[in-house]
Amino acid sequence: MKTLVLAFCALPLLASTAYAGDADKGASDFKKCKACHSITAADGTVIQKGGKTGPDLGGVIGRQVGSVEDFRYGNSIVAAGEAGAVWDEESFAAYIQDPKAWLIEATGDKGAKTKMTYKHKKGAEDMAAYFASLSN
Repeated sequence: MKTLVLAFCALPLLASTAYAGDADKGASDFKKCKACHSITAADGTVIQKGGKTGPDLGGVIGRQVGSVEDFRYGNSIVAAGEAGAVWDEESFAAYIQDPKAWLIEATGDKGAKTKMTYKHKKGAEDMAAYFASLSN
């Protein structure tokens, strides 16, 4: 009986660690993203130079979705943020794997559109872990 109780109590811990990505792999993988995105720390230090087609991703984990000042987001991602969506590792990883599908789920709007056309097929959890490590 003790074993069963201990196993049941350990399940949430196993589930949470199973999602964790490798921040070092995510940092290396960012090269796929820097054509459109840069990363700037809160103090203005440039962590990764990149394009300006997409919003700066510094501090993305913990930030309201679609809220970088002076960036022109699409209506659907703004609606998700206005509805209270905040980026965490899980939502960020899901978004970069399929931005349109994530927006449809987040907004409940089957006509939701995204400006992000790239889909990060492998290693999304690593990328999310990388951004989470920058937010600490």
